[in-house]
Amino acid sequence: MKRLISIHLFLFLCLPTFLKAMQTIVWKDVKVLVYTKNGKGFVHDNIENSKKALQEIAASTGFKVDFSENPADFTDERLKQYDVLIFSNTNNDVFDNDKQRLALMRYIQAGGAFVGIHSASGTERNWPWFKRLLGGTFDWHEPGQAFDVLLIQQDHPSVSHLPVRWKRAKDECYYLKEMEVNLQVIAVNDLNTIDKVRERRPITFGNKFPSVWCHEFDGGRAWYTSLGHQKEDYDDAAFRKHILGGIQWAIGEQRERDYSKAKAQRVERAINQLAK
Repeated sequence: MKRLISIHLFLFLCLPTFLKAMQTIVWKDVKVLVYTKNGKGFVHDNIENSKKALQEIAASTGFKVDFSENPADFTDERLKQYDVLIFSNTNNDVFDNDKQRLALMRYIQAGGAFVGIHSASGTERNWPWFKRLLGGTFDWHEPGQAFDVLLIQQDHPSVSHLPVRWKRAKDECYYLKEMEVNLQVIAVNDLNTIDKVRERRPITFGNKFPSVWCHEFDGGRAWYTSLGHQKEDYDDAAFRKHILGGIQWAIGEQRERDYSKAKAQRVERAINQLAK
């Protein structure tokens, strides 16, 4: 009898979590916006390859994808149709005004999903909310070289297909600052495998630095990978699966956006930006 009660208690406590984990995404019902806008400053030459990769990932998986470099697309009416917004190698200021930034905030608060790839961490560096959404903001990177990435959460869909020590033939080891404290770190760069060092390494994480993470934020979900500098990365099947797994996690429990939960009325900017 006690054993039966214990089984029932286990099912009561664990079954909802188990079922949630078993939920699958109906990809044919998914619609994605890939945003590739760059402001003044460095523009990566991998953007076209990333767009091609995402187009082919969409075709093979079955979801719909739109591409944009136009910040005017950021309105409530326009964004509510998308299950995920992907910022693929965006950099610097990518919006024309705070009305567009507000639309992004409201989308996330309505339960939207965000995916950031590589230099997306250098986007909107004077906007605190965006930095929190992504999980931090770009500080610097080591020279491009081979290094190892260590998986921390091996069962995460963005890395479950990879070896525990993911050897990158060539990439950029990114360091971010102003990082959120509630990040779910998925993978870290192994700094012991970095040979060329341009600046003093941060010591917060010892001989490692987070490179892939996700978290729930302000009503939505966000996944970010700092990897993917090389154009060739986007032709690699393993890296494409890495991105698809991030999209999968960001979508989470597939549902419509609920704009009744979007409470943002204005955009808070950094003090130095307000002073301009």
